[in-house]
Amino acid sequence: MTDDPILICYDDSDDARHAIDIAAALLGPRHAVVLDVGPTLTAAESFAVISPVVPGAAFEHLNTEDALGRARVGAERAQKAGFAAEARSDLSGATWEGIVDVADEIDAAVIVLGSRGLTGLRDLLQGSVSHDVAERAGRPVLIVPPPKSPHKSQ
Repeated sequence: MTDDPILICYDDSDDARHAIDIAAALLGPRHAVVLDVGPTLTAAESFAVISPVVPGAAFEHLNTEDALGRARVGAERAQKAGFAAEARSDLSGATWEGIVDVADEIDAAVIVLGSRGLTGLRDLLQGSVSHDVAERAGRPVLIVPPPKSPHKSQ
């Protein structure tokens, strides 16, 4: 492995927490950037910025802070798992694009993402950030599937 950092994508979901644990087991202690990508504007905020009273930059600042708060939670978890982790946030209209941009900026050795485990029609309709990142990253991507439930047959 190189000294290049790994990029861990984190949204405070069970899948993201699981991805940190698996990445720690597979990649060992090293430098990690824990990233949460927030929306530039949510749908509700898009309507609000039409008002001359509310500037769009105010929402972007709030969304950046919100994403950074989640990334800090993830960085703390990553530190407990053995990484030398730092938190980072970004805003992007497409989550995959924000992830790929940050990976390029830090020259990440690998991108780590948790997967929601969607298949078939649900994956097609809801989209898959992990698939979009894997197709466009131009670097290794570790997609961690959700943990198996004990009640499911193997």
